This record gives sequence, C-alpha cells and structure tokens, in this order.
Amino acid sequence: MQKITTDRIKVTFLGTGTSIGVPVITCDCPVCISEDPRDKRLRTSVMIETAGRTFVVDCGPDFRIQMLRERVANLDAVIFTHEHRDHIAGLDDVRAFNYVLNKKIDIYGTPSVMNAIRTEFPYIFSESRYFGAPQLTIHPIDNEPFEIGGVEFIPIQVLHENLPVFGFRIGDFTYITDASYISRAELTKVKGSRIIVLNALRNSKHISHFSVNEAVDILKDLRPEAGFLTHLSHFVGLHEEVNQKLPDFIQLAYDGLVVEI
Repeated sequence: MQKITTDRIKVTFLGTGTSIGVPVITCDCPVCISEDPRDKRLRTSVMIETAGRTFVVDCGPDFRIQMLRERVANLDAVIFTHEHRDHIAGLDDVRAFNYVLNKKIDIYGTPSVMNAIRTEFPYIFSESRYFGAPQLTIHPIDNEPFEIGGVEFIPIQVLHENLPVFGFRIGDFTYITDASYISRAELTKVKGSRIIVLNALRNSKHISHFSVNEAVDILKDLRPEAGFLTHLSHFVGLHEEVNQKLPDFIQLAYDGLVVEI
C-alpha cells in the first residue's frame, strides 16, 4: 500500500513551455505574437508547497526569473526529472538561497542526472571549492519512493523516446513531463490522483513527447478531477482556442497558474 501525503498541496506552474520556450526567437506565428500572457511560456517546471516545505521540480534556464516572478523566499530541495539542459541549466542560481538562508540545497535525481550536473557545473564539485559556487547536498534516487522532510515522493518511470525519465506523485498530485511512453505498471502508481499534469508537445505525433491527443486519451483513462497539459510548444495553438476544444476536466496549464489540493 502506497503511503500518500495528506497535507494540503499548493502547486505553482513556474514554466509550461518546451525546450526553446514560447515565443520562439524569430517566429511571428499567431501564438508567438499573441498578447495573451498565457501564450508566453518559460521552460517547464513546477513548485510544490506542502507541510511547510517548498520544492521545485526541475530548474531550467529560466529558474532565476521564475523565482523572482513568484517571489520565492525559501527552497528546501530541487527534484530532477531527467538530465536534459532545459531541466538543469538554472542550477547555478540556487546559490542565492545558499546566501540568504545560510544552508545547502538538497538536490535529488538519478545517477545519470547527477553525472550530467557534474559535467555541466564542474566548478561546483572541484576539490578547491570556488567561493561563488552553489552549495548542494546530492541525493541519488531510483524507482522507489523517497521522503524529504516527511513528504513522500513516488517516482513514476516513463520513457522520453529511449531515455528513462521520472515523473512524481506527491499525495493526490502527479506530475509527468517529457514522456512518450508510460507502462501499465507505472500508470498504476498514478491512478487515484486528483490532479494529473502531463506533457503534450504539439498536435502531431512526436518521437519523444506525447501529442495533445495522446495526453488527453491517457487522462480520459485515468479520469482525475482535473488534468493539465504542460511542456507545450507554439505548435499547440492559442491557449484560449485550444482550451475550448478540450474535455471539461482538462485544460492547458500556463505560467503562474496555481492549483491547490
């Protein structure tokens, strides 16, 4: 029997865009020139607040501006889904929390994620520590539940083409990004979640991400109270128009959206 966190959970969508963000540099399509703020998407990440703690899942290139926009004053841990740069590139900016909170920041990820971080940020791990480098405490994880300060995280292993990626379930909230395949065994961990977030890169099929229709079909099968689509490219279409076509319990997430469970 899985242990489920019972505290209330506040989820803030820090970013809901694909690896190049929206608007796309040089693009003048209707989405990229839209004045609707919901069509402006930073790289994908969420902040989870529960049990008096604050967690961020992934910190991509836009991490600094996301923290400033949401006026985040505390950070207990960063949990990584996988090692692609749009999910790890902002790690250097956790040092602001080191300075202000006078503590190391815990980071959680698979050994392959940690290897990528060591490659991307070698100065963090040098024997003669650079004074301005982030101070981190590394926690390797695998496909087994783990706890951070009494809050349980249940990994859900998915495939991003051939790359294993973790989604996470925290209480009644499940967050999955950068997935193109989820096995039935892993979907059993998701069932019963009241809120499910799933990636949906574009309308047409893609080798390493679910399309909008594929994500919608999975959410129809799981039937949460509410489903949100994230990691969206400009090919998905205008937020307002797409939302009107989705089932009533599913909507596109957008930067700054807050959901409470």
